[in-house]
Amino acid sequence: MEARRIAAVVFDLGGVVLGSPLHAIARFERERAIPEGFVNRLVVASGPSGAWARLERGELELEAFAADFEAECARSGCRMDARVLMERIAESAQPRPAMLAALARIRERGLRTAALTNNWVGGSDASRGLRGRFDVFVESSTVGLRKPDPRIFAHAQSLAHAQPHECLFIDDIPANVEAAKACGWRGVVYDRDDDMRARLTEAGVRFAPAR
Repeated sequence: MEARRIAAVVFDLGGVVLGSPLHAIARFERERAIPEGFVNRLVVASGPSGAWARLERGELELEAFAADFEAECARSGCRMDARVLMERIAESAQPRPAMLAALARIRERGLRTAALTNNWVGGSDASRGLRGRFDVFVESSTVGLRKPDPRIFAHAQSLAHAQPHECLFIDDIPANVEAAKACGWRGVVYDRDDDMRARLTEAGVRFAPAR
């Protein structure tokens, strides 16, 4: 990657800048003896019309979502307390110091930063507390679109005043990164901070040391 060709670095929040909801879901499943991966498989299988997708598009508030999602789980052979699950996800959404340092360094280098997050009304306040660290802040629950819908990438790109090849996207979900690449963006799958340093260095970005 050539640094001069990157104009905007676009970050997913949960799982990249904040603690991972996927990890919180996995812990919840272990604690409740729910089959491993059940929640994520159900979310994918239920598709755009499922309760989770409607929650992230801002079409459902948490109480209505909980009832609908619990019904979906029951039809798939598993009963759970969706309210507790969402509380666990909110608790996990703590900022990652290394990524906050990276954001600051990226902006110091004159690149625009954007957040592109699937979230919901009534979710964690941690993500909204990060607004001042980004030049652009796109929430699925606000715009009524969610990753991996290509329209949400186009929306973020427009707000960042960048061309597709000038956008570098970082997400912990490979399908979202592939969706960004299909829109002409560059993409990096987040694994852990050390791996991210190497990948972003290729774009001329350096991580400041975590404090």
